[in-house]
Amino acid sequence: MKKGMLFSLLIILSVILSGCLYPQDKLAENQVPYEDQVKSVQSAVDRFQKDNGGILPIKTRDASTPIYQKYPIDFQKLVPKYMAEPPGNSFENGGIFQYVLVDVETKPTVKIFDLRIAETIRDVMIRIRANGYPPYKEKLADNVYSIDFKKLGFKEEPVVKSPYSNQNLPLVITGNAEVFVDYRSDLYKALQTAKHSYKPGDDIRELLVKNSVFVPAYSLPYTIDPKTKDPIFLVK
Repeated sequence: MKKGMLFSLLIILSVILSGCLYPQDKLAENQVPYEDQVKSVQSAVDRFQKDNGGILPIKTRDASTPIYQKYPIDFQKLVPKYMAEPPGNSFENGGIFQYVLVDVETKPTVKIFDLRIAETIRDVMIRIRANGYPPYKEKLADNVYSIDFKKLGFKEEPVVKSPYSNQNLPLVITGNAEVFVDYRSDLYKALQTAKHSYKPGDDIRELLVKNSVFVPAYSLPYTIDPKTKDPIFLVK
């Protein structure tokens, strides 16, 4: 498993433990993706970058870290000069959301993702290691497969709630035993409703990013099927 994904999975333990310290009303507040909090962080990031010659307030991650988890915001660089404290729904303040930057080279933009996704993936990875090998089920694309969860001892198939549609999204696995979220249903809807000029071979995940405060965390690249125009896994 790549270092960036491993880091995100490990910090889930801290999220779970910190949640035990909060009353239920506080927990509910920390689980809401308030857009005004995202805008507040964006303002702080913009001012920090202006004051520091273009430098961004981000933590260093391994070059192999997936793009939507690669630039987590370092709130220690923003507090207290640029904001009083991290947002209440951020991981750093006991919340469930990781704040990250996208488009760091052109227009650094604040987005978030739900750390509970990593918790679900972590549970699956633990069972895969206990099983001794990944139980591949159906080939979905080159090096991408569905998972036989019954062989892992799951009574029900684990899923992730989509931040875009609130629908359940399945998990998939690669040939080197890395588990990802399958966002094809969300991308299908985005292709039908959003204006775009993507061509087969382009990574179309930006369709989800542009119209939401969320990034498609723990995702594989996707492109457009040249025949059906539906989203498919981008094989390189």
